[in-house]
Amino acid sequence: MSEAAPDTRPLILSCPLPRSLPLIFAPDRLAELQARYRIVETTDETLPALPDATLAQARYIIGQPPLDHATLARLSGLRAIFNVESNLLNNMPYDEVFRRGIHVVTTGAVFAQPVAEIGLGFALSLLRNIHGADADFRAGRELWGGDGNATARLLTGAEVGIIGFGDLGRAVARVLTGFQPRLRVFDPWLPASRLREAGATPCGLDEVLAHSDVVFCTAAVTSENRGFLDAAAFASMRQGALFLLLSRADVVDFPALMAAVRSGHILAASDVFPQEPLPAAHPVRDIPGFLLSAHRAGALDIAFKRMGEMVLEDLSLLDRDLPPMVCKRAERETVARFRSKPVTRN
Repeated sequence: MSEAAPDTRPLILSCPLPRSLPLIFAPDRLAELQARYRIVETTDETLPALPDATLAQARYIIGQPPLDHATLARLSGLRAIFNVESNLLNNMPYDEVFRRGIHVVTTGAVFAQPVAEIGLGFALSLLRNIHGADADFRAGRELWGGDGNATARLLTGAEVGIIGFGDLGRAVARVLTGFQPRLRVFDPWLPASRLREAGATPCGLDEVLAHSDVVFCTAAVTSENRGFLDAAAFASMRQGALFLLLSRADVVDFPALMAAVRSGHILAASDVFPQEPLPAAHPVRDIPGFLLSAHRAGALDIAFKRMGEMVLEDLSLLDRDLPPMVCKRAERETVARFRSKPVTRN
């Protein structure tokens, strides 16, 4: 009786929490993944305890578990880490990762379009009081015709600022195209020519804040910018301007943002908060002029499934000793500077 041939398929360590493989792969694509690869399910906590032989054979990781120098050394065959959380995490010795030629990539771009679209919705609702007019109508205090438009404004031709011009910032610029805004962008990590190519005027932060009717904040949290949008920043905005927080709450001084809205100086919308889920008694719930969304802007099934498509495409390239080209690759100069909190729910 002949022995079974050894399984030579590449080995994947799967630890995508809070995601799961069925969340990010459609059934047929998950079947394809399982047919092409050996998959070892693990977690951030249990991965270091896997047998040496398993770690040595692992070619890919789906997820971004914490890796110390010792565990990384045992992952001698590792070629790529697929972050499907969306935020690159400062949880491994990146110098060693890059020295060994290991790719760290993220599928976070899948969220750019859905988040940009809901950001557009926030802006339109605040400019035209869509949410407030609906609440008034249901309460029997609706104002008809022009009486209901005392504070209404158009987005078309407005002065618009974007803070941060990565995948999300560029998606916001695209969805705004039909409104022909006068667009100013602040992003200290990008050259001015890249901003001009997108039809934007490169500006300093002060100019974006002072000259915009609508400000979209799409900046990632880094080691340099936590809380950089503070009370002075909000005070510098135009009376009645809109501030739309679409990226991460840690880039703002959240109590200062709340105070600026409570005072009536600006209006705001946020899909993200310093603590999630938000406590039931959190005072932001009671501030008129602050539109709230429970971190749901990007959480669409179509976005999650696109993650799986991106992973499969780049796995095919890596299997042929080609670099990943679909997922976004981490840059050695900036990756360790990101400071986003890991997401805890999808």
